[in-house]
Amino acid sequence: MPADAANWDRRYAEATRVWRAEPHEEVVAAVAGLTPGRALDVASGEGRHAIWLAENGWQVTAIDFSAVGLDKGRDEAARRGLDIEWVVDDVTTWTPEQRYDLVLVAFLHIGTEVYDRLRGYLAPGGHLLVVGHARRNVTEGVGGPQDPAMLDSPETLRLAAGDLQVLRLEEVLRPTPAGNAIDIVLDARRD
Repeated sequence: MPADAANWDRRYAEATRVWRAEPHEEVVAAVAGLTPGRALDVASGEGRHAIWLAENGWQVTAIDFSAVGLDKGRDEAARRGLDIEWVVDDVTTWTPEQRYDLVLVAFLHIGTEVYDRLRGYLAPGGHLLVVGHARRNVTEGVGGPQDPAMLDSPETLRLAAGDLQVLRLEEVLRPTPAGNAIDIVLDARRD
C-alpha cells in the first residue's frame, strides 16, 4: 500500500467527516441522464459518491487505499441499507474482474497516467467521468492542492480520454465561502 495511505487513514480518523456528505453537483448533473448499471467510484474516500450512486440504482464498487475512509462509507451505507462493494487497494495497480458502465474519478489528483488503466475498465458505451480541481485553480481559484503537476487542464484531460468520445470537457466555477474554486469536468464515452 502506498505510504500516502497511512496519511489518509490518519486524516480520516482525526475528523468526523473530511468531505461533505452530499455528492458534487457536477457528478449529479452528469450521471442524471445515464441508465444505472455498474459503477466504479475511484478514490472513494468516505464514499459520498458511491452512496449516492447506490441510492440511485447503480451497482457500485468503491475503491480507495484508505481503509479508514472506506470504513466510514461502509458504515453509512449499512445504515442506509445499501449494498456496495468496498475495496481497499491502490487504483494504480488494482485490476477489476468486470467492466463498468461508469468509472467516476472525483478529486483524485495523482497525474494522468492512471487514466490509461481506467479507460480499460469501461464496458462498451461506458462513461469515464472526471471531476476535480483544475490546474488554473492554483493561480485563479481557491482551495485544493497547490501543486500544478497534480492537477488537470483541458489539454491533459483530452489526452487522458485517449480513444474515448469526449462528450464534455470544461472548467466550471464552484462558489465556496472563500471564493470561487475552478473545477474541471470530463465526460467521455467508450463507443
